[in-house]
Amino acid sequence: MKYFSIILLLGAFVYADIDKSNEKAHKQMVETIQKEVKHTHSYLGSKKLDQKVIDAMGIVKRDMFVPLSQRKFAYENRPLPIGHGQTISQPYMVAVMTDLLKPKDTDIVLEIGTGSGYQAAILAKIVKKVYTIEIIEPLALGAKKRLEKLGYKNIDVRIGDGYYGLGSIAPFDAIIVTAAAGHIPPPLLKQLKPGGRMVIPVGSQFFVQQLVFVKKDNNGKISIRQILPVAFVPLTGKH
Repeated sequence: MKYFSIILLLGAFVYADIDKSNEKAHKQMVETIQKEVKHTHSYLGSKKLDQKVIDAMGIVKRDMFVPLSQRKFAYENRPLPIGHGQTISQPYMVAVMTDLLKPKDTDIVLEIGTGSGYQAAILAKIVKKVYTIEIIEPLALGAKKRLEKLGYKNIDVRIGDGYYGLGSIAPFDAIIVTAAAGHIPPPLLKQLKPGGRMVIPVGSQFFVQQLVFVKKDNNGKISIRQILPVAFVPLTGKH
């Protein structure tokens, strides 16, 4: 019994060290994001992120959203593979896309491309409700289980082709697309509320893609602004 207690105690110390290491790496990740935002301010039009975005990036543990084999890299500022040919986005890109949406605590947001659920989790710390669609069923089911286990109650994970959005729930205050489309999907434009915002990477996989900010004014008029060059996996589906 004494030896068993010693083993348990040693195990507790190991886990404590891992937690401290992750906490330090997590803090450094957020600091890196803030530095990168300053370096790219000429694209973004701002030298800093909204504090609520920074807070969300500091709260949500990225290591919970990557495969076990990738957890040692979880807080590096780069995309990581999550299986099925998909990736979890670079933390800087997650933060920038979230900030561009200017999310509010009353917003209902649609995400296209759930992946492992990380972007949805970041948004859920800021907005009222997140609906997220994933076309790859195993990823959708895995994200749903993960988010439920982590206690997120304001995220609704759906399986389907995100190109067509979610007409049964629309309109949305904001829409975020986490895969590159050849063009801005008309169904998503239609599902934006007047005053709504959308962030979407546009372009093909092997050519330059642009992160695009879309705004629908109160009269329904659409304006589009290119933000910066990016590289995303392609949006898939029958379209």
